[in-house]
Amino acid sequence: MYINGEWISTVDYVELKSPYTKEVIAKIPRATKEDVSAAVEAADRAQQAMASLTAIERANILYSIAQAFAKKRLEAAKIISQESSKPLKFALGEIDRTIETYRFAGDEAKRLVGEIIPMDAAKTGQNRFAYTLEQPLGIIAAITPFNFPQNLVAHKVGPAIAAGNTIVLKPASQTPLSALFLAKIIDSTNLPKGAFNVLLGSGGIVGDALVENDKVKLITFTGSPAVGIQIKEKSGLKRVALELGSNSGLIVDRNVNIPYVANKCVTGAFSNQGQVCISLQRVYVVEDAFDEFVEEMIAKTQDLKIGSPLDETTDISAMIHEKEQQRAKQWIAEAIAEGASLLYGGKVEDGILLPTILANVDRKSKVSCQEVFAPIVSINKISSIEEGIEAINDSNYGLQAGIFTNDIQTAFTASKKLSVGGVVINDVPTYRVDQMPYGGVKQSGTGKEGIKYTIHEMTETKLVIWNQEGAL
Repeated sequence: MYINGEWISTVDYVELKSPYTKEVIAKIPRATKEDVSAAVEAADRAQQAMASLTAIERANILYSIAQAFAKKRLEAAKIISQESSKPLKFALGEIDRTIETYRFAGDEAKRLVGEIIPMDAAKTGQNRFAYTLEQPLGIIAAITPFNFPQNLVAHKVGPAIAAGNTIVLKPASQTPLSALFLAKIIDSTNLPKGAFNVLLGSGGIVGDALVENDKVKLITFTGSPAVGIQIKEKSGLKRVALELGSNSGLIVDRNVNIPYVANKCVTGAFSNQGQVCISLQRVYVVEDAFDEFVEEMIAKTQDLKIGSPLDETTDISAMIHEKEQQRAKQWIAEAIAEGASLLYGGKVEDGILLPTILANVDRKSKVSCQEVFAPIVSINKISSIEEGIEAINDSNYGLQAGIFTNDIQTAFTASKKLSVGGVVINDVPTYRVDQMPYGGVKQSGTGKEGIKYTIHEMTETKLVIWNQEGAL
């Protein structure tokens, strides 16, 4: 592990296996509660050194991280592919986004300012001058998932450094190598020792100890709603930022370019085996376009290449765990038993769950109403846009949704009535760039990611008021 700028061994180790080959690729140390305390203490001691960094110094550290990833792009991507079975083409794309994310964080470090308050707008504000300061919170505990082991980490580490905070990172158990790769990069920068720490181990030990530690000021977590709710319940008065996933829906209107839309949908539904928070899970197609859309979806899905994640031509590989694959198969079977039609896939070949297309899925089927997090997409016929909006909103989640339409009024109506954190017009809801505000409603979480927006979650706004008469 990486604590206080040093590489730390432990007594207890666990084997890390490739989801695709099932071979052991590393032995990973497991942190104890004492290790957690040591990391938090190191972060606490480093706060003064972080506070002394100027904006340009913080920015240059972040730019250095981005430059290191650019130089080691392929190496970083191969690590992701090995430990998570993300196809290499998508892992390379993730590293490209990671580079952008750290660059955005560097830019925002130089723009972190408060605001002037017009005190004399109030009757009793005459002769007073006020402004706000954005000051770092302190120790940020970042708990991150397996599906984007560099870029989702960057969305927590980058803003934390930009704002002058210290960090303790607990990565997903299946993707620790990416976190250690990041630690090696950070170790070569001018970031004060102890300002960034990596703890490996179980959520039950490491995660709980971080949540319960009084010196931690903010828990930023990306993962399941069940765990997110537990964190919020245990966190007391700590700040909590939660990104908890979704079951993203899309409406396809009449008179759109169906081949183009279907191609977008295949990418949105099956990238990284559907293991993406905003993976396209539900598609609602107006009757006039339904048959053509289904035909195009099947044809384009058949063209996907299944195989090793380290092959640059692979589109689909193994899911993160065998138990997750079995769960997905069970949900497919349940949906079919509840009346859905299997149009493509639905079976495992060479250890890989084929991309699966279902039609006429009941709203209460798990593949529709829960987060499937697998290469499964449901396509249902609708008679009107309003029916599609109502179907998408009939969910406990609300991260992002989309609509393809050439009618501007329809687009405006959907943007207002869809109960989600983000509405994407004429693209799939899987679309994201890293500087945009990103976060959902309902069980999709609290708070916003996107560097500028995350920084505000990670700072304390202090008000300073000057009475200009008081010095006279």
